Amino acid sequence: MTFQRTLRRQVACAGIGLHSGSKVTLTLKPAAADSGIRFRRSDLGIDIPASVAHVGGTNHATCLSHHGAVVETVEHLLAAIACMGVDNAVVELDHREVPVMDGSSAPFVYLIQEAGIRTLAAPRRYLKVLRPITLSRGDKLMSLYPSDFFKVTYSISFDHPLLRHQSHTLRVDENAFIDDIAPARTFGFLHEVELLRQQGLALGGSLENAIVLSETGVLNNQLRYDDEFVRHKILDAIGDLSLVGYPIIGHLVAHRAGHALHTAFAKRILEEPDAWKVVELVPEQAAGFVPAAVPVKAG
Repeated sequence: MTFQRTLRRQVACAGIGLHSGSKVTLTLKPAAADSGIRFRRSDLGIDIPASVAHVGGTNHATCLSHHGAVVETVEHLLAAIACMGVDNAVVELDHREVPVMDGSSAPFVYLIQEAGIRTLAAPRRYLKVLRPITLSRGDKLMSLYPSDFFKVTYSISFDHPLLRHQSHTLRVDENAFIDDIAPARTFGFLHEVELLRQQGLALGGSLENAIVLSETGVLNNQLRYDDEFVRHKILDAIGDLSLVGYPIIGHLVAHRAGHALHTAFAKRILEEPDAWKVVELVPEQAAGFVPAAVPVKAG
């Protein structure tokens, strides 16, 4: 079997919220086995479990809520936590939104590397897909298929010359995530910025923390990958599906999905328990496999 992991020591960073524009300090702390990932609002004294049962909104970001407390824009951090193999941790915030940093998961990867990893005595449990699971809404689609490892195929299509169609397939492990997915930044369209800000969103957005698209190109100097947009969608999907509560062993296929469909699909997975089973892998079976989700205590 493989074993659960937590952080070796506490580590912190500070930044601004992408949508709120407010300054926030984030502290990652070690946690006991089987406690999972929990967000702690230090300003309110309330913990919010990183669970699909606590999804409180998906308007341009994934938000969690519990006992009246909210934590917003959790997906980039959760993707890093999941793919770095951290099963148990406390994420302490003094504001409602996770800092956007540079718009990707890379700063959170560096933060976790700085904290270090400690192995715990409890076994890690995985959700192994046994039969296909599918959810569609209009032309948006997500499916999970049986596989011997976690793999993602994602395609996007927008009415923009750079985004007519992009598709990317990746077997997700720690190295692949660090090299190919974590640096991919969130993106938005210049013509939508004013509308978003009228809605109280994107107040902290800038060319320093997001790719901004004009009608014909990119306002930022250059892209980190030719297909950075679809890679960021993979990043979002990994973070959102971590809310299932187990690392997934299966092939995720998504087309034009977003936070709303990601989280709805996470709920659908749990609503079809005959489509998967919870397993513990021996080290040989788990070689090269890094969680795509965060395990919680089995009830």
